[in-house]
Formats: sequence, C-alpha cells, structure tokens
Amino acid sequence: MSTSTLPTAPSTAQSVWLVAEREIGSKLRSKAFIISTAILILGALALVIWGGFTAGNSSGTPVAVTSNASQYVDGVEGLEVTDVTDRAQAEDLVAAGDVDAAIVGDSSSPLGFVIIADSSAPTELMLTLAQVPPVELLNPDETNPALRYFVALGFGIVFLLAASLFGGTIAQSVVEEKQTRVVELLISAVPTRALLAGKVIGNTVLAVGQILVLAAVAVVGLTVTDQTALLQGLGAPIAWFAVFFLFGFVLLAALFAAAAAMVSRQEDIGSTTTPLTMLIMAPYFLVIFFNDNSLVLTIMSYVPFSAPVGMPMRLFLGEAQWWEPLVSLAILAATCVAAILVGAKIYENSLLRMGARVKLREALAA
Repeated sequence: MSTSTLPTAPSTAQSVWLVAEREIGSKLRSKAFIISTAILILGALALVIWGGFTAGNSSGTPVAVTSNASQYVDGVEGLEVTDVTDRAQAEDLVAAGDVDAAIVGDSSSPLGFVIIADSSAPTELMLTLAQVPPVELLNPDETNPALRYFVALGFGIVFLLAASLFGGTIAQSVVEEKQTRVVELLISAVPTRALLAGKVIGNTVLAVGQILVLAAVAVVGLTVTDQTALLQGLGAPIAWFAVFFLFGFVLLAALFAAAAAMVSRQEDIGSTTTPLTMLIMAPYFLVIFFNDNSLVLTIMSYVPFSAPVGMPMRLFLGEAQWWEPLVSLAILAATCVAAILVGAKIYENSLLRMGARVKLREALAA
C-alpha cells in the first residue's frame, strides 16, 4: 500500500475546530439546553417590555378639575386631569368612580381650592399638591437608586447564569469522557491541548452567543417600549460587558476543565470546582449589595474574576474614565493567558489518571 493513500493526521488547528464543533453540536442537539435558553430569552424580553409598558402606562392619578382651580395643578406631575365646568359635575364624576378625586376652586379655603373625594381623604393626591421647600444637594446622585439596583442585578444574574451553566457543562463533559474512557480514544486522534482548546472555544462560542442574544433582546425591548434614554445609557456598558465576558469566560472555562480533569467520577466534581463556583458567585453578590459603593465597584472592575460585572456597572454610572476599561481588559487578558497555561498543564497531567482525585501539587508537577 503506497504512503500516498494513507490518511493524514489533522493539524492542531483542525483538531481544535473538530472538538469545538463537537461541543457546539452536542449542545445545540440538547433539548434541555434549547428549552432553557428559550425560557431565559423569553423571560428577559417579557421583563423588559413589562417594565417599559408599566412605566409608560402610569399616567397618574385621575382627577377632575374645575376651571377656577386649573392654575393649582398646572405643571404638577402625576395627575391625569379631566376638565369640568363646575363643582356639581366634579362631584358626579367622583361619585361615579370615574375619577379618584376632584379639585375645585373655593374662595373660603386658605389655599384657594378644596379636594373632593368619595369616602376617604386621598393622601397621595394631598402630598402631590403639598408645597415643599426646594432641596439643594451638594453631591447629587443623578442615577435613580432603583434603576442602579436593577442594572446591577441584570449584569450580575447574566454573568452568574452563563458562567455557571457553561462552566458546569465543561466540567461534566470532561469527567464523563474520563469515566467512560472515551478520552483515551480522543487523545489518540487529537493532542491533549487541542482537546482542551476545542472544549473551551466551543463553549465560549455558545456562552458569548447567548450573551449577544440577550443583549439584542434588551435593545429590542427597550426600543419597543420607547425607553430610548435608558437604551442610550446602557448601549456602551452592554457592549463592554460582552467583551469582558468573552475573556472572563475563557479564563473560567480553562480552569473548570482543568479542575474537572483531576477527578474521575461525576460525584467528585464539586470537590475541585467549588472554589471556581465561589469566584463566579462573588461578583453577583458584591455588585448587588455594593452597587452604590464606588470604592467596591472600582476594586471589582480591576479584579479579573469580577471585572466583567464591575467595569460595565461603573461605565453605566459614569464613574469610569475612558482609559480604565482598557487597563482592566489588559489585566484580564494577561490573567486569561496565565490561567490557560496553568489549566493546560493540570489538564494534560490529570486527564489519563483514573481512580483517586489527583492532588493539585501532582497535577502541576512537570
């Protein structure tokens, strides 16, 4: 048989792509993955649209106003005004339940008007019409606290779910291949590092793809509900979040694969991946509890494992200078390279060792 007819071994790049293609294909054929992704996307879209329509439909408290009292409600926000000609018509609307209350001019009142209600005094309307002194803030916070919280919650949840879901998937895949001895066949066809790289790249493509779909859902939802101001404020932070997540997930994926290679049973995965799970959960809790603490957010934005959440949050709040995301991204990229090198060494030294858990010192040995 001539050597020209012998099949040639795939190159490293081809091997990496074959493994990545296998990872992507197996996930896209998984009903659980498709259903969970669809639920996540529909839930995100419903939440954005519901929030927008709720804000848009909150037209205010319905009140009837006579012509001689119209000057008292001019410029007052939170009221849905129905003009009436006299007090009798205003009372009829209140009695019929068409309005919550009526504002009627009355010369005997010290304020020049009275409020007519059905069975109880409308406290909210009274507070709305109350005259309060102007307040001047020395250090004004331009971001609504509720909005700040929900944006922090959004970044935190997306990072937590995507990183833990795909990180856990990588770990389970590695242990399953070890447990069934499939890995012995795989590394006879492709180099060990190509196998690791393919797993990381395949799951990274899926994770980042999910992030981009969620970002598109947010943009569509905010556009449909006419929340253009919020969309403009979130545009750049969402884009930076996707970039930071790409590097952050590659870092975590390499470490998850390496940690899983140190055990041979599915029941033992938690013993090596728990520290990584804690690293994923920490940014979620920190950004929620300290979303109004600039010092904590600044530290988070430069720590590689929390930068994908901390830096976009600071960009949304306008607290980061233009050069800070670049410096933080450089630190994250350098850490990512180091994690890949360490993870590849652990993975290569542990993959074919069956039985008891491989100790970290042994996995790092030459």
